[in-house]
Amino acid sequence: MVQKRHWIAGFDRTERMKLRSFLNKQAYVTGFQPSVFVRSLLAIPTYARDVRAYQKKNNLKSFNISLKDAFPILTDMKGGAGTTGGHYFHQDLWAARKIFAARPAEHFDIGSRVDGFVAHLLVFMPVTVVDIRPLTSEVTGLNFFQDDASELSNLMDNSVRSLSTLHTAEHFGLGRYTDSIDPQACFKFMASLQRVLAPGGRLYFSVPVGRERVEFNAHRVFDPPTILRSFSMLDLVSFSYVGDDDLLYEDRDPLRLPPSEMACGLFEFTKRSI
Repeated sequence: MVQKRHWIAGFDRTERMKLRSFLNKQAYVTGFQPSVFVRSLLAIPTYARDVRAYQKKNNLKSFNISLKDAFPILTDMKGGAGTTGGHYFHQDLWAARKIFAARPAEHFDIGSRVDGFVAHLLVFMPVTVVDIRPLTSEVTGLNFFQDDASELSNLMDNSVRSLSTLHTAEHFGLGRYTDSIDPQACFKFMASLQRVLAPGGRLYFSVPVGRERVEFNAHRVFDPPTILRSFSMLDLVSFSYVGDDDLLYEDRDPLRLPPSEMACGLFEFTKRSI
């Protein structure tokens, strides 16, 4: 009797990774995540057991379980304490550590996560945030102005000594964040970053790197030489990357990036003196 093979077994590892990536993207678009759904279903018996155990042991009336107040969280039962990998974890620490060591008098950030990287910086210094989207905040040390960062019209030439933009440039001109459709917007943004950076200043810049493409309208993925050419007015100080394995590889050659689907390139630039 011939044993049937699962249809996916005919794919090699790379093809399986691409297929999973494709299916995950489709699930993201629809808002339906099959893996979360399955894990939730499998956890229902445990949840029901825990409800019975809690009610049996609880003697505080105000903390009795009621149906109207129930809030089942079914996917955390087998989760870990957190994550110490991935693009955002590593890039935020990479840039924050460098800025902490440099201790600039002021720092500007464009489009990075306010509840992640920017919050790290606010522990030890004020930050001015620029974004095309509005931001309402009364947080001490957090300054904000709304602007189209592809132009940075509110910043003068050679005026910023410390500047960061993490996982931002890849989105420009794709309409995802209400910006106008412009295939060249990311390169206009890079030109503006070069313009406003002061001689001797530092730019901390990250984008997805690997097989160059646009995944419309989510983001672009850049070949590292494309980034280096786009910042021709700047000198590269250091390059690190977060690989497809979610591990950080520090102080590497950007021209020798291993074949990658979507790594995260971490570029530290400076502007040569005039």
